Amino acid sequence: MLKIINLITLIGFIVRGKQLMRIISMLVSLPMLWAMIVPQQVLAAEFANTDETKTNFKIEENIIIKNRAPYNFPGYEPVKTVEELRREKVLARFKDKIAKTVFPEGKFTINASAYTAAADECGKSDGITASGLKVKENHTIACPPQFPLGTTMKIEGYGTFVCEDRGGAIKGNHVDIYMQTKAQAFAFGRRNLTAEIVVN
Repeated sequence: MLKIINLITLIGFIVRGKQLMRIISMLVSLPMLWAMIVPQQVLAAEFANTDETKTNFKIEENIIIKNRAPYNFPGYEPVKTVEELRREKVLARFKDKIAKTVFPEGKFTINASAYTAAADECGKSDGITASGLKVKENHTIACPPQFPLGTTMKIEGYGTFVCEDRGGAIKGNHVDIYMQTKAQAFAFGRRNLTAEIVVN
């Protein structure tokens, strides 16, 4: 009988021990599960915040660039292309003549027409102007002799042009604006426009 009681007690201890072992293993595994799950959520949250931060930073950075555009401060000169530097070098030989010329004061009226580099208009089709430079749209104009080559002229509503060419019919206040196609030149026709000399 004593052996049976001891056996029952031993079985009770074993059963309680197994339950106790289960409880202990659960207590040990909970922190392990916690250590596995929580960092994933933290990383996911950090990753989401990082994207949001980057997006906000980029937007803020664009605003800074917009508000601090380099051409907004006095004394800024834009970087010139190789072609612009070459054109300036060619036109530099006319600077003395420009310096000695008496230009009209303020704004004056010009009679503007348009031309192309076609052979039937210029006698040649290579596009080389009287200054030695190739014609350039929205830049080249043919001026009368009283405006030396290299003279910069601002034409209201059209922009700033440089006198780089001459023409047999270009006299008085007549100025010829270079355009790339004949359709553009015919559409432009002849117009009285307001211009002024830009002193460099």
